[in-house]
Amino acid sequence: MSKPDELLVDVAALVESGQSNQMSLTVVTGGAVITGRLAPEAVWRQRVSEVLTDSARLGEFSAVFTAMSRGEGPPTHLHFHVARILQGTVGIPETGGMYRVAIADVSAWTMGDFSYSDH
Repeated sequence: MSKPDELLVDVAALVESGQSNQMSLTVVTGGAVITGRLAPEAVWRQRVSEVLTDSARLGEFSAVFTAMSRGEGPPTHLHFHVARILQGTVGIPETGGMYRVAIADVSAWTMGDFSYSDH
């Protein structure tokens, strides 16, 4: 297990403390490039729960996301929403997704999100 980047932990902690979802970030993790906006864990969990609740097949899983709360200490994960995995010139999914990434698994990162082109 690698040691998490302290600066990235500080960025995540600031997002958590402000309950803001406006910080754009791009990370490389496990060979994938993920770009999007960070959300506080509680906001991210609530949104995932809402999406699951609206699903006829997955509704029973929604309670898992509302029952858990983040423990004390510094953040260990980044919670992306309106995020995409960049693959060549395409962002997957087109509408943006919800991703949870362990900070310890991030090998590179930059502020801001990368745009992509379908041309």
